[in-house]
Amino acid sequence: MSLATSVAGKTFRSHSAQARRPPRSILTMAPRVEDHAIDDDSTDLPPVTLILGGARSGKSARAEALITRGIGVYWDDGLYVATARIGDDEMATRVREHQARRGDSWTTVEEPLALAEVLRDNVTARRPALVDCLTLWLTNVMLSDRDPDQESRRLIESLGILDGPVVFVSNEVGLGIVPDNALARAFRDHAGQLNQRIAAAAQRVEFIAAGLPMTLKNEHI
Repeated sequence: MSLATSVAGKTFRSHSAQARRPPRSILTMAPRVEDHAIDDDSTDLPPVTLILGGARSGKSARAEALITRGIGVYWDDGLYVATARIGDDEMATRVREHQARRGDSWTTVEEPLALAEVLRDNVTARRPALVDCLTLWLTNVMLSDRDPDQESRRLIESLGILDGPVVFVSNEVGLGIVPDNALARAFRDHAGQLNQRIAAAAQRVEFIAAGLPMTLKNEHI
């Protein structure tokens, strides 16, 4: 059904309200994990995957979907490595949201600093890992007065000896304005360098915008 409107001798047709109903993703508060389902025919993950995106872009849900689809089929469970330090009620709420979305098929390890060691000790061929996220891990490293470059090298060196795949989530922080203080500028620079290093080591890299993945690199074909 459509409505016709005449303006200056021209007729414009518009669909009814029912036909113009917005898609489901606009009508709900948040996307579901299944909305990020993988549409390719691959049945496994490459050794290293990097998922980039801005805040609330859907990158965590996308990363979870990459692993969730294989739990109970290719893997026994998923290892969720949480790097966040819960310092306020807002962060606690976001953590609870992530936990509820993942469900019971994940084993969670909270580790703000010793990322290389956690991956080495817990990743297996039957348990891939999701690290969420590198940005918070880098924040913890810098606030602990550790050398970001040295810690980044240690993390990347550990990737070559893991027994199973790992999926990293990281924020792209270099698309905005130049920060107005030295610490923020140093963080932006270190974050950009870390993302480049992980991307170079990864076989698959995706950028997420508005919940939609864009493939930047795919050597796992």
